Amino acid sequence: MESSNTFFFLFISSIFNLLFTYLTIPTNATTITLASKYNITAIYTFGDSILDAGNNNALLTLVQSNHKPYGRDFPGHVATGRFTNGKLATDILASSLGLKHVLPAYLDPKTTPEDLLTGVSFASAGSGYDDLTATRTNVLNFKNELGLFEECLMRIRKDVGKEKGSHIVGNAVFVIAGGTNDVVNNFYVLPTRRATFSLSGYHHFLLRNLEGYLRKIYSMGGRRFAVVGLPPVGCLPVQVTLGLRRVCIDRQNVDSQMFNSKLRALLTRLQKVLPGSRFGYVDAYKSLMDMISKPAKYVEHTYN
Repeated sequence: MESSNTFFFLFISSIFNLLFTYLTIPTNATTITLASKYNITAIYTFGDSILDAGNNNALLTLVQSNHKPYGRDFPGHVATGRFTNGKLATDILASSLGLKHVLPAYLDPKTTPEDLLTGVSFASAGSGYDDLTATRTNVLNFKNELGLFEECLMRIRKDVGKEKGSHIVGNAVFVIAGGTNDVVNNFYVLPTRRATFSLSGYHHFLLRNLEGYLRKIYSMGGRRFAVVGLPPVGCLPVQVTLGLRRVCIDRQNVDSQMFNSKLRALLTRLQKVLPGSRFGYVDAYKSLMDMISKPAKYVEHTYN
């Protein structure tokens, strides 16, 4: 029996390793939660379907997952708008840290003012670092997501005061994931951006946009960032299917590694120029590629 959540657990282990070895500094707190021990107040997420906890439910878009078979392994077996059969990696992260059981979507009507204090998701499935990506499917672009966070920050400061609000944001972890939809939809499948950019130039365009988004969050008080790199795009089901031969497209995987190398360089540079900041790279490529190349390693066999 194959565990369908294996990738998420590998993904979350990468974030945990990043948090506890690089983004945080242990405190002398006597409470038992990891959040208290490592002085983590909240988790705020931005990006695409990897981190969307249901924001697209509030949008007029076809990019939705509030229906079967999504959610079959989620508590209560309900489809919440998460693009997975169970919890997102950041849900597991929030519960493991002791912040809350799941990380709710900001646009979910059930999300309370108290939820905002320990983190919410602003991510929108189908989005990317290129505004064109979100426009195609009528989802939130990154500017929209940051606008919602700015609104959220105002609500937090109104409820708990500016000083406490700044403390929450300053000790929160901001998880950002994007880029996959951009390269797939705008460069490989629908080569809209090829008329304007070379591949390297498009990577530069995406990373320049990402830098602007990260600097915007920093200007609003964010200091700790975990940025997810590209997966092996050439092995994504849609790319394998469109490739007709039903095998990974090696060239696209090399492209992903090239993008990730540039992303790591960007994060290193930003940490040097933004005082008090901590930037970490979350490797989504290595974990997924290991699953693809060594599938038997991730299968549990049951015998009668």
